[in-house]
Amino acid sequence: MTNDGTTAGAASKADGSATGSGDIARSLELLWGTGERPSRGPKPGLTLDRIVTAAVAVADTEGLAAVSMRRLSTELGAGTMSLYRYVPGKAELLDLMLDRVLGEPLPSDTDTGTGTGPADTSGAPAEPADAPADWRAAIDTMARAYLDNLRRHPWLLKINQARTVLGPSALRGLELSLTSLRTMGLRDPELIGVIITVNSFVEGLARTRADEAEAVAQTGLSDEEFWDNQRPYLERAMLSGAYPMMAGMSEDTFSPDFDHFEFGLRRLIAGFEALVAERTTERAAG
Repeated sequence: MTNDGTTAGAASKADGSATGSGDIARSLELLWGTGERPSRGPKPGLTLDRIVTAAVAVADTEGLAAVSMRRLSTELGAGTMSLYRYVPGKAELLDLMLDRVLGEPLPSDTDTGTGTGPADTSGAPAEPADAPADWRAAIDTMARAYLDNLRRHPWLLKINQARTVLGPSALRGLELSLTSLRTMGLRDPELIGVIITVNSFVEGLARTRADEAEAVAQTGLSDEEFWDNQRPYLERAMLSGAYPMMAGMSEDTFSPDFDHFEFGLRRLIAGFEALVAERTTERAAG
């Protein structure tokens, strides 16, 4: 019980920062298209699709905290209570928002008719059922598609997806990813590990970039101004002899021209190649 008399679960639901924190059964009904549609009462033209679209637009431009049922009612020109006839609250709405934006890379024929654009929690690339035989190309496409999605919807990095409510697109995305990676010849847990490793790498870089942009917005200092303020102290530290390794590094060590995404992705793929070769040798020996 919290100080305001609500339960911890209710507080999490009101916060809207975690998926699966609301009415899971209702979220699943909406995601899979099994829930009943309002037959009377709401403003004509108001649909679940319009509600989710408006919520995503607000989150993209102003952040997840700006999304509320009251704000959406204003955006849609409908009464707040009309929205509740379609979706119970912000926690369930978040499940549908994830369904929408994480499903964007998926083929359109996976749409269930709910208008929410089923979620793709695997970061799978937009590819046809006949996935490319080259798993290296599949990983490359998977990583780029996920990075692009996180750039377009930076609020995704602010939410807890540890217990995502899985909709049709989540499963479709995972199916596409596994199909693309099947030629690696790895065990099933290892294939899941490949997807998790790639997604974690992409999320790490995307979060760093998003944090940099947020720091500029909050402080009003550009990156150049921020580091220029520290320059005199860092130069004295380098001349002190206490940090010989750093003092001896080249001038372009921290250059923004170095592509950490390309560097890291190539190293990941090279590492997976070594694992595939190891498994191939083991099978031959066995």
